[in-house]
Amino acid sequence: EQEDRAVSVLRRKLGKPRVLAFANPKGGVHKTTATVLAAATIGSVRGRGVLAWDDNELRGTLGLRAGSARHARTIRHLVSELLEIENMHGEQMMSHLDDFLRHASDGSYDVLAGEENPRFAQRLDQSTVRRVMDLLRRTHDVICVDTGNNVESVNWQTVMRSADQLVITTVPREDAAFTADWMLDVLNETGMEDLVANAVTLISCPSPGKLPLLDDLAKHFATRTRAVAVVPYDPALEVGSSIEYSVLQPETRQAWLRAAAVMIEPFAE
Repeated sequence: EQEDRAVSVLRRKLGKPRVLAFANPKGGVHKTTATVLAAATIGSVRGRGVLAWDDNELRGTLGLRAGSARHARTIRHLVSELLEIENMHGEQMMSHLDDFLRHASDGSYDVLAGEENPRFAQRLDQSTVRRVMDLLRRTHDVICVDTGNNVESVNWQTVMRSADQLVITTVPREDAAFTADWMLDVLNETGMEDLVANAVTLISCPSPGKLPLLDDLAKHFATRTRAVAVVPYDPALEVGSSIEYSVLQPETRQAWLRAAAVMIEPFAE
């Protein structure tokens, strides 16, 4: 019943395109994995119109771990032709934008890969990030953004202010949870209290077996965010490997269905 309800939520209209920002300034807390699997899960149900965007300014790996790369183009190439694409409409715009996207092997979601050259981050000013976001909203219903680790960067802050849903990613470790707490305090102090109050905490289990801090952290973040979702360890998600939704264990896919539905539910009509 839980899975059926989750599928029902994920299939509903969303009112307008929705941006899900996956965030935690700590590295190694499954931000990229969560961004990809949220897009894969939602895309597997909705069929199309879902995108995962690697907005990590320091050589993000989302483009390598997700999608079947037909090319090596990244956001840098898209930005170089952004004005031209913005002035297009309909099928012409969709077709031209598609030249810059990679695609999941099963076609369930698209990928906008990050740029490997860290100097490019200087070109991702507030205006450019907003323009890219506005363009993606014209072509996709759900945009999942891997926000990277630098809360001081302009593109990180711009994505946060554009987000409909904040998803805090963490693992059952004190350092990861502490950094997530600190980030929530920063967002509250900068006028984003509503984003924090509606946030979802996603706890990923990085190893099999009982994890001592899991229950305590779930209880803690339940007091700070709207909901907490826990996704289990899966050997198919070992760090560095390609992320393929279809090879996950059934219980992992079920947990992700429930987690994705929690993220989308406030907007489902």
